[in-house]
Amino acid sequence: MRVTLEGEGAFGAPGMEPRWTGSAKEAVGTAYNTASRVWFTVSRGILNEIYSPTVDHPQVRDFQYLITDGRTFCHDEKRDLVSTVEPLDEHCLGYRIINEDPQRRYRLVHQVICDPYLPCVLVHTRLEGKDEALKDLRLYALLAPHLGMGGMGNSAFRVPVAGQTVLAAARDTHRLAMVASAPFLKTGCGYVGVSDGWTDLKKHLTMTWQYGHALNGNVAVTAEIDLSRGREFTLAIGFGSRLHGAVTTAFDALATPFSDQRETFRRQWHGASGDTLDLEEFAGDEGRLYRASRKLLLAHEDKTYPGAMIASLSIPWGQAHGDESGLGGYHLVWTRDLCQSAGAMIAGGSMETPRRTLLYLVASQLRDGGFYQNFWINGEPYWQGKQLDETAFPLILAWRLDALGALKAFSPTRALVESAAGWLLREGPATQQERWEENAGYSPSTLAAVISGLVCAADFIRRGGDESGAVFIEEYADFLESHVEDWTVTSRGSLLPGVPRHYIRILPVDPADPCPDEDPDTAVVPMRNVAPGGPAQVPARDLVDAGFLELARYGLRKPGDALIEDSLRVVDAVLKVATPSGPCWRRYNHDGYGQRSDGGPFLGWGKGRPWPILTGERGHYELSAGRDVTPYLRALEGFATSGGMLPEQIWDEQDRPELALHFGRPTGAAMPLLWAHAEYVKLLRSARDGAVFDRLEPVARRYLNGRGRRDLEIWKFNRRPRRIPAGRVLRVVVRAPFRLRWSADGWAHSADADSRPTSFGVHYVDLPTSRESRAPLDFTFYWTEAGRWEGRDFRVALGAPKGPA
Repeated sequence: MRVTLEGEGAFGAPGMEPRWTGSAKEAVGTAYNTASRVWFTVSRGILNEIYSPTVDHPQVRDFQYLITDGRTFCHDEKRDLVSTVEPLDEHCLGYRIINEDPQRRYRLVHQVICDPYLPCVLVHTRLEGKDEALKDLRLYALLAPHLGMGGMGNSAFRVPVAGQTVLAAARDTHRLAMVASAPFLKTGCGYVGVSDGWTDLKKHLTMTWQYGHALNGNVAVTAEIDLSRGREFTLAIGFGSRLHGAVTTAFDALATPFSDQRETFRRQWHGASGDTLDLEEFAGDEGRLYRASRKLLLAHEDKTYPGAMIASLSIPWGQAHGDESGLGGYHLVWTRDLCQSAGAMIAGGSMETPRRTLLYLVASQLRDGGFYQNFWINGEPYWQGKQLDETAFPLILAWRLDALGALKAFSPTRALVESAAGWLLREGPATQQERWEENAGYSPSTLAAVISGLVCAADFIRRGGDESGAVFIEEYADFLESHVEDWTVTSRGSLLPGVPRHYIRILPVDPADPCPDEDPDTAVVPMRNVAPGGPAQVPARDLVDAGFLELARYGLRKPGDALIEDSLRVVDAVLKVATPSGPCWRRYNHDGYGQRSDGGPFLGWGKGRPWPILTGERGHYELSAGRDVTPYLRALEGFATSGGMLPEQIWDEQDRPELALHFGRPTGAAMPLLWAHAEYVKLLRSARDGAVFDRLEPVARRYLNGRGRRDLEIWKFNRRPRRIPAGRVLRVVVRAPFRLRWSADGWAHSADADSRPTSFGVHYVDLPTSRESRAPLDFTFYWTEAGRWEGRDFRVALGAPKGPA
């Protein structure tokens, strides 16, 4: 389709600096069919952020209507009307949005769906009110394109097609077309904040600027709807890589009556609800949040890359972020969040989506066996930090699906498992980032995930016939497990009088330091995101979170253990917040990631607020300890919005109504957070089963029942212990074949040992020690492939024996 620019160009290029929209979503919508590659979100009564052609690519900032009588007022739906949002029915992600004039002179009733088969959003609108009030009203559609995930660099123009005026936008390879079943009386393109329709109407109360195009800037398009033929119509927003495709899509969507489109849309979603477990009887809201959570999990799966699920269709504090700072938002893949979402689908009775997720992980895995910290749907990296748990969780997912018999004929899963296990063996034991993505070192939650993932990998590999490989992985997991308390428990804590011994948030260790000081009583943690004047560092012994609960969740530690219970006393004293809905917890003390104290957005620093997901984690622990899980389920249901959205964080100070901040209600952080919804679904399933759904039997057998567990120490070039307990085997693990020359008597005598290969990219030699010996171990390497000596010696001292003989 050839475009000839019509009319006069708008003034004021390039417009104001673009911003995204707030992240507190009231609804998420999409069609169930994979051919309809478009998603939308709703907040404050309008559409904000429309995504296409993949779930990680926002293309529209917002869409709404402006209403004016031409003389005395101009209302916009977002700021001036009273909004109600409700689902079309409990099984589909289409919505009825009612926006009413505060003086009740009129109201707009919208029904919003996606075309069941096309990348097009359909907004069916009916203007209601008394004829006397309606006769002078004029209605204007206003859309702000952010094509290609950016506000700047967009071009808007009007295009005549078959006697109708279409408003269109373009940027790079992305195109958008807006047209309605009712004619457009007037149309205009302008630069946001200068010559756009909102500025025009708010200033003049009628549309006086009708510019034909606005090029290469932050633009918006406006159209006056012809109401002379009736006050009910449908508007279509179509997308494509070319204008011809976007226009054709919009026209095609309008060619079918909206009632038929809506019925097909609903029928598709109803068909997707058949494999859902009935967990409603354990909910306190008649299953409303459970059904919403399941739909949201399905909606966040991409339709081009099957199995890929982003963390959230939102940009935290998006209204404060422009093209660069808001680029990724939470519409990215984190394998941790992805596996939690897939696990929730399994808990709810679905196997197909989790199986697709596992295959997507196979395709996304890096050649070395790890995963990017987070990445776009197409696998391209966004942040590139290394987080050990993000490689461990896919191992747990693979094991669970295999144990359930859900892996079908074609499954390259074993390659993923072996490669990921090898990466963990080589890169650990310290993580570059823990689950809060802020610090390096030894974290209880990361260690729990890694140990559990390795044991699951070993069980998977053993079922495939590789007994020696399984044992090797298990013994590395044993090494990690034997150090959990050494690394992550302080005996000098001062946060709660009378409880000096408890788990800490993290023991800071630089993974690049091969000989770190691993003392939780003396280490100091560098702080991130702190407010001006806040502490730059905090003693590790006085920095806590509840990540140690993962040790009980997966089966590494016994629920009710005295150390865990004491640690919970500290956590509750420091991090717990009582809300009208129930208890909630902050991530850790001195956390700076959250809404600022004055209600402002997080911009590099702020104040950490309570996370509902932590209420779910605590609920799982309480259930495992034999206590009542009900208060935690009810709390999560209370934290949800009327639309069934669970936020990342909730406000924990006095109400700030002018900023839409209310105690115990969502902040400007991400919403919905899929991880929180996954936690709720799994907690419901756990309540039904009377046992924690995420408990891993191979892990519990090994560490709670002591079946097969072995104590040994690991020496690697990236972690070289200075001292080990006498009597333990020292396993020397490196990445190339070698011959080890070693001595236990100061080189008076020596012996050679050839390394043994594994299928995990490492080779090893075991050196025995005597419980009675105190002489150090000395050794050096001869690299057999290179035919050379290392040229230096290494020494490990022997200390007092540990554990029974």
